[in-house]
Amino acid sequence: MKINKIKLFVNETNKSFEVAKLLKESLEKNGFEIVEDNFDLGIAVGGDGTFLRMTNDTDFDNNVYYVGINSGTLGFAQDISIEEIDEFIECIKNDKFTCEDISIQEIEVKTKEETFNLKSLNEILVRDDSLKTIDLDIYINGELLEKFRGDGILVTTSFGSTGYNLNLGGSIVYNTFDTLQVTPIAPQNNKVTRSLTNSVIIPSNYQVKIKPNNDSILIMVDGNNYIFENVIEINTVIKDRKIKLIRKDNYSFIRKVNDKFLN
Repeated sequence: MKINKIKLFVNETNKSFEVAKLLKESLEKNGFEIVEDNFDLGIAVGGDGTFLRMTNDTDFDNNVYYVGINSGTLGFAQDISIEEIDEFIECIKNDKFTCEDISIQEIEVKTKEETFNLKSLNEILVRDDSLKTIDLDIYINGELLEKFRGDGILVTTSFGSTGYNLNLGGSIVYNTFDTLQVTPIAPQNNKVTRSLTNSVIIPSNYQVKIKPNNDSILIMVDGNNYIFENVIEINTVIKDRKIKLIRKDNYSFIRKVNDKFLN
């Protein structure tokens, strides 16, 4: 798909506004049109949170490309540095870029009253709404994995594996693997309760079902918090829905991990 129309999603910091202004001028100088609707490419200017808001606000549209320019701190989702903007514009102008298809986590929250459907690029977090100890029955494809007791459970996509999941001791998974990772948060282990202390990685189309035994549940989806009462079960799965991420021709996931976390 030829890129002609571009929409900018800008973080509300002075640095991001400055970068966006220069970016807009350079894009228009190179013949691109900056629009609000019907765009071919969405560019997030900011950090990882800006990238997540962009994909969420556009309902994870598979008909467009996405890319991020890092004007934040870590910026793992942001593939382009400020210094690379001119090079990046030249690449999209001449169609010299690669594309990765990134899977979306589809979430269904069933309560006694109704059912809610959500989507996630990174992760969902399930906790008691008052942050007390939570009891969860966790199933993988209908089979009981564990009766969990602890602070909560994180269910992460491959793309989100380098976020909160990594801080909890979960595994780094290559972006394009269609997996979910179930990672415990402060699991309890004593003579009464036994919970897994390591994350479990499952393939696409395997459903994770979480049945809470607490009355009021906090579910965080890519940084957005939702409170649900009388939750019967939470189902989440990776199916066929994906988004298209632009990558530089020399993009290397391994090099990026080294640069962001070790270098």
